[in-house]
Amino acid sequence: MKIAFVGKGGSGKTTLSSLFIRHLADQHVPVVAIDADINQNLGAALGLDEESLAKIPPLGAHLDQIKELLRGDNPRIASARSMIKTTPPGRGSRLLTVTGDDPLHDRFGVSVHGATLMVTGPFAEKDLGVSCYHSKVGAAEMYLNHLVDGPGEYVVVDMTAGADSFASGMFTRFDMTFLVAEPTVRGVGVYRQYVDYARDHDVAIRVIGNKVRDSSDVEFLREHVGEALSGWMTHSGFVRSMEKGHCPELSELEEDNVKTLALMRDMVDATPKDWEKFTRQSAEFHLRNARAWGNEVKSADLAAQLDPDFLMGPTALTT
Repeated sequence: MKIAFVGKGGSGKTTLSSLFIRHLADQHVPVVAIDADINQNLGAALGLDEESLAKIPPLGAHLDQIKELLRGDNPRIASARSMIKTTPPGRGSRLLTVTGDDPLHDRFGVSVHGATLMVTGPFAEKDLGVSCYHSKVGAAEMYLNHLVDGPGEYVVVDMTAGADSFASGMFTRFDMTFLVAEPTVRGVGVYRQYVDYARDHDVAIRVIGNKVRDSSDVEFLREHVGEALSGWMTHSGFVRSMEKGHCPELSELEEDNVKTLALMRDMVDATPKDWEKFTRQSAEFHLRNARAWGNEVKSADLAAQLDPDFLMGPTALTT
């Protein structure tokens, strides 16, 4: 299952995504974690030091290499150079899996707490004024487009803060989106933005309250987000320790917060996998990007890259 964490800056989105990743890995299930935030803090939240983080090859810096790999021998794609971030897979494309022999994990991933972590890379000084952060996130979008995840497998993506998460079609790549919201006016305001963006694309959003102190905070969240509120994390000494640079054992996390993480996994596991929708939306956003800018930049009709007889999913691995 593909899972996104979104929310306003400072909501605790990255901290909660790191706890969920550790919770899953602690259950000995396959987990891939991707830091797709402009502020690359997921690795640190998972306990990696600066030296270890600096050694992780960023996906965004190797986009051409990733395109060449994913293109495979797809006859509809003339060259890796003709691919854009939304180019979907088709017959002949190199498909990826969470487990087994996966060249992207081998080349760009590091193991932390039993999960495989990949990063899109920071927005460097050389990028200022000449590119946007979504050009780096495009590598993660291509990865998700070509990934066949099976039952009991999890890919957790820490998205960039605020409404920028919806600036590309990447927000439709997920089976579940957790919106992390504090019990404040600004915290729930972000939810209203997200709902408006997601409504037309059948994106499942569940709100997880964060930094909740008492029942009045819970009632505030319920008043503003209604049934979308699916659980909450209380103010946590464990998290406070993380914020001081420590990496305590997950067994030290407060019982109520452990129960919330377990509830979140249950919600993910209960979500039906819809490969038809995944394939259809992939095509829709590719055509949208092709018409808006891709055809002009690549001097080609990128609609020709679509394989009308291809259905993404487990059956595609055997055809």
